[in-house]
Amino acid sequence: MKLDIQGVIKALDAVGRSLAENKDYLTELDSAIGDADHGINMNRGFQKVHDRLTAGSYADLGAVLKDVGMTLMGSVGGASGPLYGTMFMKMSSRLAGREELDTPSLAEAVEEGLKGIVALGRANLQDKTMVDSLTPAVEALKRAASEGLPLEAALESAVEAARTGMESTIPLVARKGRASYLGERSAGHQDPGATSVFLILSAILETAREETA
Repeated sequence: MKLDIQGVIKALDAVGRSLAENKDYLTELDSAIGDADHGINMNRGFQKVHDRLTAGSYADLGAVLKDVGMTLMGSVGGASGPLYGTMFMKMSSRLAGREELDTPSLAEAVEEGLKGIVALGRANLQDKTMVDSLTPAVEALKRAASEGLPLEAALESAVEAARTGMESTIPLVARKGRASYLGERSAGHQDPGATSVFLILSAILETAREETA
């Protein structure tokens, strides 16, 4: 099973709807350890993504994700804009010339996106950031690719890995970003960035399921 260009755009629309539905939840998480704007920023950014993709015409997946990355960089405030923008820009470089998304290409693209985030934010596992959910998701996608699993099954494993990573941030003391200023007080709260990674992957999975139903 593969997602074509329109399928990927449909998945990104689903991401936008999920972030809109969870805007207050993400903001609540961020209010405990951040600037209380993660949900607002991500919702605004993906509304802009929807507008841009609706107006655009694309010959390959790289062009789609390049527009996503540039839009997020230009419309999302705080650290999330540069981080998510970089992620999608790096993914776009791996998907240039491709018209369909399958498990190996998704694994390669998301791994490249993670590398971009780490290079920009200098975050490692257990720093209580989006890296804590994205890293295990990448590892799950790579395993799925090596095992020849179809896209839906690969995304299912990635979502579960991201969920575990997201929940693992709760007891951690933040070592990066605004939350790190709180020191020990940051423990006991789920990281909003790790949560938005989980929501994004979950929305893409739901689209993959719909496309194969």
